[in-house]
Amino acid sequence: MKKIILSITVAATLFSCNSVKDVNTSTLTQAATLLSSLSSNSTVQQISSLFSLLDTNNDEAISTTEAIGSVAENFNILDTDSNSSLNLTELTGLLSLLK
Repeated sequence: MKKIILSITVAATLFSCNSVKDVNTSTLTQAATLLSSLSSNSTVQQISSLFSLLDTNNDEAISTTEAIGSVAENFNILDTDSNSSLNLTELTGLLSLLK
């Protein structure tokens, strides 16, 4: 129940931000739901799906404006090459943070 409430809260907060008004809300909701369901038992395929949902401009990287939830909260930790964006390999590091 907490994860559902968190997902709804994250989505509602993001919908109110000007920087994401042009983002497909269905995709954002899917990303928030998937992110809230991740655990230490999650797979790389689930991270790959999350990456695709978050990469809204399809540039093969997640910027700080595309990151949500725990990805945004841990962005600097996940950004191992310090280039201000996350590639799929870096996002996979989220799995180790869930342990």
